[in-house]
Amino acid sequence: MSWIAGLAVAVATVALMEAVAWWTHKYIMHGWGWGWHKSHHEPHTGKFELNDLYAVVFAAIAIALFWVGQDHPLATWLGIGVTGYGLLYFVAHDGLVHKRWPFTYIPRRGYLKRLYQAHRLHHAVEGRDGCVSFGFIYAPPVRSLAAELDRARAAGRKVRAPGRD
Repeated sequence: MSWIAGLAVAVATVALMEAVAWWTHKYIMHGWGWGWHKSHHEPHTGKFELNDLYAVVFAAIAIALFWVGQDHPLATWLGIGVTGYGLLYFVAHDGLVHKRWPFTYIPRRGYLKRLYQAHRLHHAVEGRDGCVSFGFIYAPPVRSLAAELDRARAAGRKVRAPGRD
């Protein structure tokens, strides 16, 4: 496989990983996997939370792809894409939004502000049901997310002020 084709596979994998992450976040993390993810929606002390085990699972998948890639180069490029997505997630989610490492920038306009606000709105609902915005790199328009939360509040869901998590 040429490096150009491989690079195209890696870039496509990063894009596809957003769909995989959205689905995983909505149906696993907020479904049967809530036991791990709940720690991310509650106040905590310390550097780690049980939710970090999801990062370990995705890292294991990437490592497995690199291992298989020793004999099948396509798997290496898939592993590069999964790893690239993980890096974007680490910077955007753990750094920009949750400040889990010394990252003090708060976006004031543009795409990063929308990403930041969308994830803060995700944390505005107490518990696992009724949350909005399950992606990590793509953020729906904030206005539509706020309207969805208003509907949840009107239906009796406990919605707190965005930013408290």
